Amino acid sequence: MKIVVCVKHVPDASADRAFAADRTLDREAVDGHLSELDEYAVEQALRLADDGDGVEVAVLTVGPEDAVAAVKRALQMGASSGIHVLDDALHGTDALGTSTVLAAAVTKAGADLVVCGMASTDGAMGVLPAMLAERLGWPAATYAGRLDLAGSHATIVREDDTARLTVEVDLPAVVSVTDQSGEARYPSMKGILAAKKKPVQTWDLDDLGLDPAEVGLEAAWTRVVETDPRPDRGAGRVVTDTDGSGAAAVLEFLAAGRYA
Repeated sequence: MKIVVCVKHVPDASADRAFAADRTLDREAVDGHLSELDEYAVEQALRLADDGDGVEVAVLTVGPEDAVAAVKRALQMGASSGIHVLDDALHGTDALGTSTVLAAAVTKAGADLVVCGMASTDGAMGVLPAMLAERLGWPAATYAGRLDLAGSHATIVREDDTARLTVEVDLPAVVSVTDQSGEARYPSMKGILAAKKKPVQTWDLDDLGLDPAEVGLEAAWTRVVETDPRPDRGAGRVVTDTDGSGAAAVLEFLAAGRYA
């Protein structure tokens, strides 16, 4: 069985991010890393590989040259191989276009199961697993807090505020897992050294049989049309309570909505 984990290289959320002239994120201006939510997907795939014989885990990413760092991180965690879809025409691709590319790459890779994180930590849309499943014509089981395999079936347990749902799907399938599915393992020194010898394939749109006109900023259905710089943080108001009126002043401030 081959499991493909879709991962994303995202900008550091603690850094000062900026937009380029075409209103896409300026990824060269900030360091990036494997999305934390995708680490859970890698972990669940590796757990399935640990529990079963003959299970191969490959990681797949779409992005610029630096995006291969996300693949390498997953290889250090224990994945056996990586795939990096790299093409200049992909710049500005939205979720719809990305799902097209991922579907072609998953098909070429020959996956039996695709595991994704619940969302990316930069876009935070959470729609990609369902879009990918639709393009592949596979069932989707999303927001899994637990993932199990048995024969030709995948079973997830999804919990919300009111219920616990158990969903079973036939393979091949697309599954997304949440940050409640289990802590991701930290790469060991042995894993870091072993990752240097693991294969990483680089594919472009020609390799996937895709037309560049299907992807990129011009083909995107969603795009940023206007941006404004974040305003500087103003000075706070200091309430000096010398006569017992401090509490009333704070309540007045909150009631007026001036804290927003």
